[in-house]
Amino acid sequence: MSAPTPPTTSPGAAASGAAPAPALDRAMGLLQATATNVISMVGVGPFLTIPFMVAAMNGPHVMYAWIAGGILAVMDGLVYAQLGAALPGSGGGYLYLREAFQPFGLGRLMAFLFIFQTVLVAPLSVAGGAVGFADYVQFVWTDLPPLTHHLIAAAVCVASTALLWRRIEDIGRLSVVMLVVVLLTVGWVIVAGLFNFSLAQAFDYPAAAFTFDGALVSSLGAASVLAMYSYGGYNQVCNIGDEIREPATTVPRSIFLSIAIVAVLYMLMTVVILGMIPWEQVRDSRTVASIFIERTFADPAIGRTAGLVMTGLILFVAASSLYATILGYSRIPYAAAKDGDFFRIFARVHPTKHFPDVSLVTIALVSIPFCFFTLGQLVSWLIQVQVLLRFIWQCAAVVLLRRYRPDIPQPFTMMLYPWPAVLSGALWLFIFFTGPWEGIVFSVAFLLAGVAAYLVFARGRVAAAD
Repeated sequence: MSAPTPPTTSPGAAASGAAPAPALDRAMGLLQATATNVISMVGVGPFLTIPFMVAAMNGPHVMYAWIAGGILAVMDGLVYAQLGAALPGSGGGYLYLREAFQPFGLGRLMAFLFIFQTVLVAPLSVAGGAVGFADYVQFVWTDLPPLTHHLIAAAVCVASTALLWRRIEDIGRLSVVMLVVVLLTVGWVIVAGLFNFSLAQAFDYPAAAFTFDGALVSSLGAASVLAMYSYGGYNQVCNIGDEIREPATTVPRSIFLSIAIVAVLYMLMTVVILGMIPWEQVRDSRTVASIFIERTFADPAIGRTAGLVMTGLILFVAASSLYATILGYSRIPYAAAKDGDFFRIFARVHPTKHFPDVSLVTIALVSIPFCFFTLGQLVSWLIQVQVLLRFIWQCAAVVLLRRYRPDIPQPFTMMLYPWPAVLSGALWLFIFFTGPWEGIVFSVAFLLAGVAAYLVFARGRVAAAD
């Protein structure tokens, strides 16, 4: 066993000889880091998005979208692996963009834009998981009133935040427990399907699936957005880089392990579901996994009980994903505030449990109002905003950091550098421009609003310095 790495501390405090302020602890190893990624990725996503993906493709050939999304996840994972190994600090993309664009005088602008989009993306992501949780409650409570649905989603946000009110060592152990339940849930769907599904039905693709034209490309783009929503989360480890042991190796390994595990699970689960339930019925279902398990039993009473058990497991999985998502996002305002790029109060660390308490509570509270929207409203523009304000710039950051920042060690370099980053950027742009045009307009407007907000922020800093 390697010796424990000491907590990260403020250089200024160390130099002055003053008692150091509470700091984060490097206490998460490869297992805990991978578990955090996986539970963030799985969540309720695939259990809800498979029907939407079938609708987008207008057929059972959703495997195209899972494969396209998996390729993009690997390419983008290489980007995060190289950046995360070079800059293993809290905040992830905030830190990467600030350092990569610093030689061009754009470091603070890019960092601010990252925080600006996080203000929108974090609550949407957290609320999306909470609303998905409430959606699956409808399998049990079929006439769930809309207000009760929204209140359940908000309550899940609060409960997940309460579970995070602890030291990172305890969070790591709880993440592993949650991972076990996630794997059991998805594993049950896959194993049950393997004994009941029809391979011929699962791959009974229509003629349109073999005709490469504009309609197929458009459908694939729409379904790939949903696939990436389900794959999203393999970068959570980058947001908690200050709390990872041996980050130069742990960060890349946890990213690739989580992508491989989840991609296999998603594809197997899709095949067995479509091999047992006609794709037209899958398309119209909103609790497909519970219905699937229910149908694997000949006795309707036993099937209903099994469906209820599956629903309970999915609700636990959804809450686990919410837990990991809030954990990761809460470190971003903390990192920015610690560096003077955000409000100072967010740099506060709990005096005994050593986690950013103000940032954690704020992310949860801001998410609650978004729990009163539908999942479709929350997901539709979530990916497009991130593509324009974050993802494509991180692909560029890999090249800029390596070429213009020789002062920053690069312990990990992606295979075939820099082509995975180039391909990742191209695929993100494909998803962006094949998405809803309203999302494109909104994303561009949000980018312009971010630049305007930065100019006001920068002017205020200059005035304060004078």
